[in-house]
This record gives sequence, C-alpha cells and structure tokens, in this order.
Amino acid sequence: MTSEAVKILISSAGRRVALINCFRRAAKEVGISLTVIACDLDPGMSPACRSADASYAVPACDDPDFVWALQEIALREKIDLIVPTIDPELPALARAMDDFEAIGCRVHVSQPAVIDIVRDKLETMNVLGAAGIPVPRTIALEEFASTSEWSWPVFVKPRSGSASRAISVAGSRDELPSKISEPMIVQENLTGTEYTVNGFVDARGRLQTAITHRRVRVRAGEVEKGITERQARHSRIAHDIVGALPGLRGAFCFQMMDDGVAGPKVIEINARFGGGYPLADHAGAQFAKWLLEEVSGSPASCHDNWRSGVLMLRYDEAIFVDGEDE
Repeated sequence: MTSEAVKILISSAGRRVALINCFRRAAKEVGISLTVIACDLDPGMSPACRSADASYAVPACDDPDFVWALQEIALREKIDLIVPTIDPELPALARAMDDFEAIGCRVHVSQPAVIDIVRDKLETMNVLGAAGIPVPRTIALEEFASTSEWSWPVFVKPRSGSASRAISVAGSRDELPSKISEPMIVQENLTGTEYTVNGFVDARGRLQTAITHRRVRVRAGEVEKGITERQARHSRIAHDIVGALPGLRGAFCFQMMDDGVAGPKVIEINARFGGGYPLADHAGAQFAKWLLEEVSGSPASCHDNWRSGVLMLRYDEAIFVDGEDE
C-alpha cells in the first residue's frame, strides 16, 4: 500500500542542499508528502540543515553516541529513511541497520561486508581485481618501501580517505610522505580523462542503470563541471562491480581514469549518493525518486533512459540568516 507521507533524515548534511532539492522534486512526482529532517555537528552552520524542514545537532560520526543520536531522532520524528552523505558514517550505520529496521526506519546503506571493502581502498582494488575489473596496481605504502619494481611517479593516498584528502603524486622516494598518521596506499599514476559513474541497485540487488559523467573540473573531490556521456564499457564495468559486491544496494558511484596507455581503470567506489549525483538526477537517472518509491510502496519507475550530453556548471550560492531570526 502506498504511503502518502514520508519522512527522511539526511545525516552529515553539510552543504547537500541540492540533494535535498532532488528528494523534494522526486516526492512531488511520486505524489507523496515529504518531510526532510537534517542533522550535523553544528546545524546552525550547515546550509542543508537550514534548508530542511527541521534539523538536529548530533555527535561526530566516529563518536560512540552517533548511532544512538540518530536512533533517537528516528523515533522522535518517525523517520522512514535515513540517507548518509559521507563515507566515514557508513560502517556504523551498516552495523546498526537491523536495529533501525526494528523501529521502522530504513537506512540507505549497503551490507556491512560491502562497506568494509569499499572503505578500505587496498581491499577494494584487491576484490575488484580478483573479479577481473580493471584497477590500477596498488600496494600498501609500508610494502612499497621495500620494493624497487615500480616506475615513477606514483600516486599516494590514505587507505580510507575521502574528499581528495592527503593525496599526492611522488616522483621519487624522497617525495613519499615522511610523517604518516594513518595507513596509506601507493598506486600506479594514471593520467587521462576522469569519469564518475553513478549507479542504482534496487532492493533485489539488480543494477537498474549506470550513468557516466566526465569530470571536466573538480573541486575538493567533487565535480564542479561535468557532462553526461553514454559509455557502454562503463556500464559493463558497473554490472561487474555489482556482481563482485552482491550486498551493494541503492545509490553508489565509482571513479574511473581513462589512461591513454592503460585504458579505463576503476580508482575508487563510494557506496552512497555521490557529490555529483544532482547531475545524474537532472539527466533523468532519478535515484532519489526510486528510493522514495521503494520506501513508500509506490510502483517502481526505474529505467536506463537518461540523457547524454547534459552539462552541469556548479556555482556557490549563499543562505542568509539575520541575527534576530536566531
């Protein structure tokens, strides 16, 4: 039976105003009443929290009380769906998904085994490579230090990092990180065109679509200028990824580098809504709508008929709050 009202909680909402707007447009198309709740460390300083119907302050996602705080919100607000937006919160939410289900709340998160893989970039490359998916040669930094079989330069990044944090290209051993505060990996340095592929896996584990956009310009790890393109090879790789990660569900995305010599290779997977998702949504791959259909019991409208050649040019926009409104 179709529900006429749905409440969603956007966690670690930050600047995800565009994502909220995607859900609001989707609700109108599905014909349901949508309430958007958002939470963050400091909701008063979050544009997305300011744009939501209500907001809450919660602990950091690595705090032991983070999941408990979201459960309290879910119970108080009768939340139907929680939508995480950053990688670090996924492990805790994946482990607690059954607890949320017990209170009538679905968490948009893949199975814990999948999250464990995609949060570990070395393990991601190992699992995908074993499935025959093209990936760059990858090794732990501590192991790399004792080998001489690699060609320079090499690409260095945190083993569980996100948002392009602490990445670098080293042209020699002298340029490798000397002070290491977290596990790092080394990869062959790929050059060429970079792509993001956004995919949607339904509740039965079937990939419904994979939409590619070329990353024309990137800022802080998120696409600032991008254009959708039909890439049959990318779609086949998306199907192979779903096969290699059978517990993958909902929206996910992966980055690819199409090297002029090595060809296209998968360099990273995010098991959540990616920062560039609004481009996919505008091009017709409406994952937010398909999720709301699943949650509300509405007929599914999933398809693969998105539009190629759709260009997104992002810009900064401000939210103003007068002191007397606080």
